[in-house]
Amino acid sequence: MTTPLDDLTRAPDVQAPNLVAVDATDRLLLDTAADAVAALDPGEVVVVDDQYGALTVGLAALHGATGLRVHTDRLTGELALATNAARTGVADAYTLHGLDEGLLTGARLVLLQLPRSLSALDEIAAAVARWAAPDVTLLAGGRVKHMTRAMNDVLARYFDEVSAGLGRQKSRVLTARAAKTPADTWTAYPETERHEEYELTVAAHGAAFAGTKVDLGTRFLLEHLPRMRPDAVDVVDLGCGTGLVACVVKRARPTARVLATDESTAAVASARATAAANGLEVTVVRDLGLSQQPDASADLVLLNPPFHSGATVHPGVARPLFAEAARVLRPGGELWTVYNSHLEHKATLAGIVGRTEQVGRNRTFTVTRSVTA
Repeated sequence: MTTPLDDLTRAPDVQAPNLVAVDATDRLLLDTAADAVAALDPGEVVVVDDQYGALTVGLAALHGATGLRVHTDRLTGELALATNAARTGVADAYTLHGLDEGLLTGARLVLLQLPRSLSALDEIAAAVARWAAPDVTLLAGGRVKHMTRAMNDVLARYFDEVSAGLGRQKSRVLTARAAKTPADTWTAYPETERHEEYELTVAAHGAAFAGTKVDLGTRFLLEHLPRMRPDAVDVVDLGCGTGLVACVVKRARPTARVLATDESTAAVASARATAAANGLEVTVVRDLGLSQQPDASADLVLLNPPFHSGATVHPGVARPLFAEAARVLRPGGELWTVYNSHLEHKATLAGIVGRTEQVGRNRTFTVTRSVTA
């Protein structure tokens, strides 16, 4: 028997035979929540990090839930949810929110697709415990191979009762109840860390890539900053994460106009906090690639592209970002990219952007320079 979940799409995210819009964790969470949803009033159910809308659509179309409040960190998730909700006739069943009091006040049931990052889980769990109703139940589902005992420990910081359900189709649901009273020992987000080698303080929310640390790929890319187009006026940090790259560029080139973009809500908030912590004027926007930027509007783009879609390695994830960089670069503009060397992006960059040369390579990463015609 078909259900509304069978026709969901991942668009605008990358499509591939091994990448799905609905997984076994979505279905297990929906089944686990069914009885609780039936007993709750409109507005008492919250969904966090619905990857492509399966949880929200399922709650509305299969369980009749209304007044759903939803927070999705990734913009691709929001856009996929909007498409899928419209296709299944449940677009009026939910509203979007930040990870804040407006999302969680009065919530008695929260469904969560477990993030891979323990810091992301920590910030979410703390928000639920702090703002949701005292009798809230948090159902956190994930693929068993990506779940660790540390996730239970994180939840136990904020809830007195944490239990694991039976596995089904290699997925499992953790249930957390009895929220603890907020304490001074709870982590305050964004976290900050000083990096003297860059003379910068990095701020990070839980879901921001690399947190307050400087990942090795970014560090290798920044080694080449002196060689990057020295006369660049408009510079873009594409997929900015915590905004470290944008801030390093702005500090080194104070007259440049620096734009930082990311699709992640946590990343954008982190980048803004990083810029503010260092007194630097960097424009930060949440965007899918560079869709809000006009053609031929930048001289230099820096990119440390992702290579995962969820938990799946897929080299095609970076291609839309390469195309966006090519579109916004002026003639003679430069795209500097760092990537894991096994991905061999050089030929792809040459085909999409323009003449591409390898300018650095170590045991793990490759740095390339692509120049538009």
